[in-house]
Amino acid sequence: MSSEAISQDLKKAMRRLKLSPMLATLPERLTLARQQHMPHQDFLELVLSDEVERRDRLSAVNRSRKARLDPAMTLEAWDESTKVTYDRALWAELVTLRFMEDSNNAVVMGPVGVGKTHLASALGHIACRRGHSVLMVRADHMLKRLKAARLDQTHDQELRKLIRVDLLIVDDFALTKLDQIETHDVYDLVVERHLRASTIVTSNREPGEWLAVLADPLLAQSAIDRLQSAAYELVVEGDSHRRRQKPRRPS
Repeated sequence: MSSEAISQDLKKAMRRLKLSPMLATLPERLTLARQQHMPHQDFLELVLSDEVERRDRLSAVNRSRKARLDPAMTLEAWDESTKVTYDRALWAELVTLRFMEDSNNAVVMGPVGVGKTHLASALGHIACRRGHSVLMVRADHMLKRLKAARLDQTHDQELRKLIRVDLLIVDDFALTKLDQIETHDVYDLVVERHLRASTIVTSNREPGEWLAVLADPLLAQSAIDRLQSAAYELVVEGDSHRRRQKPRRPS
């Protein structure tokens, strides 16, 4: 059956109801319904399910874009043949996102280039598909933005954006030393999100090493204790992906 078999009145009605995307699959669904002598209710359920699935998929894409997630860093794109080691049972548990139900955290640790960012991003994409609000930020960019926001009186607004999101992913945390202002921002962020929303942190350093990076020992200890006490810790070990992917010079 061709698309011309759908009447103009039906097309007009579907556009008014904002269901025009269904026109792309409706001819095939009508053919299938007639071939299988499908009851009207079953046919209606079929075409509406198509539209619900399409909208869910589009919403997930929009959420992941808003979250600033790399579209290539999904669970499906993770290469299981990579020569890295990590606790597979713990990773399987994290993929369920049950840690978010209890507002727990995840810390993904390991050397440079082993895929920490990819794993954290994959969890972010899963959260987007399940309807959660997600934001992924590089730690240094986040702290610079918060510091700059103090100058134009938007600091509270910027901090609230980070606090309110269901899942905050902070990449490359504690890569360089933090000053007093940055340490205070980390403290405020961790305290406000503690047991209220989940945070994923990736780092080349273990939590015990973060103390030396933050400027104020007391604020650092308080923030790290809260973050770590409610966190699953996934350690990824192995050679750098980037080193293996480096192009070879022609001989």
